Amino acid sequence: MDKSRFEHLLRKHHKNAFMWARQCCGYRDEEAKEVLQIVYLKIVEGKAVYNQKGAFKTWLFSVIRFTAIDHLKKERKYEELDVVNEVVERESDADPVNYKKLLAQLSERQQQVLLLAFYHEMTLTEIAEVTKLHIGTIRTHYERGKEGLRTLILKEKV
Repeated sequence: MDKSRFEHLLRKHHKNAFMWARQCCGYRDEEAKEVLQIVYLKIVEGKAVYNQKGAFKTWLFSVIRFTAIDHLKKERKYEELDVVNEVVERESDADPVNYKKLLAQLSERQQQVLLLAFYHEMTLTEIAEVTKLHIGTIRTHYERGKEGLRTLILKEKV
């Protein structure tokens, strides 16, 4: 693939790539920016190579996911209690059903699958490629995640 085509694809998917990086980093913008910068550096330096076997977006999201995991392991810090309380207060002022809060109650894998499916409009097959899991495992997490979210929403409305 030539350089201009590659740059075009990166620009085309940048917004969604940032959203996915943000989701992988627990909705922390600065962490997401840093992860995305690391991903772009990996691509430029040839440490992450697109082999053109699958969709470009699928490959890019996979690189982002694994980079975020590595980055968060290295940068794991404890937040001050004031920061945590401030976030809780901000979330309690939001709309009646806080979907981000409900989604956070699901397992990490279910969260990832639902976010990729609904927010990034990926198929289950593409999600399996991004997460490097078997399609049957993805289907299970998808169905259990939807059911779990449905249960949590119904509890919230009662």
